[in-house]
Amino acid sequence: MNTVDRVKAEHDVVSRDEWLAARKRLLTKEKELTHLHDRLCAERRELPWVHVDKRYVFEGADGKVTLADLFDGRSQLIVQHFMFGPGWKEGCVGCSFAVDHIESALVHIEHHDVSFVAVSRAPFPEIEAFRQRMGWCFRWVSSNGSDFNYDYQVSCRKEDLAQGKAYYNYEVCESEMEELPGTSVFYRDTSGTLFHTYSAYARGDESVLTTYALLDMTPKGRNEIGPNFNLTDWVRHHDRYGDEGFVDSTGRFVAARGSSVESLEQRDDARIHQGVRAG
Repeated sequence: MNTVDRVKAEHDVVSRDEWLAARKRLLTKEKELTHLHDRLCAERRELPWVHVDKRYVFEGADGKVTLADLFDGRSQLIVQHFMFGPGWKEGCVGCSFAVDHIESALVHIEHHDVSFVAVSRAPFPEIEAFRQRMGWCFRWVSSNGSDFNYDYQVSCRKEDLAQGKAYYNYEVCESEMEELPGTSVFYRDTSGTLFHTYSAYARGDESVLTTYALLDMTPKGRNEIGPNFNLTDWVRHHDRYGDEGFVDSTGRFVAARGSSVESLEQRDDARIHQGVRAG
């Protein structure tokens, strides 16, 4: 039985009146969830803040910039902790999936007192080469050489990796990943003082994925049926769909051996390293 027939076989087929009654029962639960979400968002905004007293310096298209500079004249800043470590050929597939959604929202949030920036530990030339390849316009800076990623629990030091442990999502857990995803939010008051107001990790920032919101309305849903039972089963960089390969446990795309993609990666790798040396 193919997937289409299996999905159909698992569901009752009823009259329009029976369907309407079932739909109204579900609508009641949907409204409850909407109101619960509204209350949760209000509680999030009421969380206490933490004064950011450390001076973080990043490297971007305009050279060295501070965390305060990243606000770009606005009072609120969303930071996407983008998994892209030094020496990686390209950024994490899941993080790339997330910023594909954010890119289209920038014009709206920037006109509502919110700035956005992606931050990764990879050197800026590596970041910029990948950003240009993907056609993204959002601001992306390197935190290489600073404590920023470590202080916000999205990068693991070598000594922690050696023990197979990481402090992530507000608890110590088993991990062998040097980079981890997340989102942090900051506020700048009129005196220029910075505050950390919120951070979310793992599935905590899944709400930006409108693709999932659309899939959740369909009969097959997210249809992540293995082998990993998450987005790595099917999501690829938006220029990789149709290419042979897979996404490994660290969120990185691995091209099939001998494929044209592998040859292109080797070429791009050489170009990136030339840029790093030139920088």
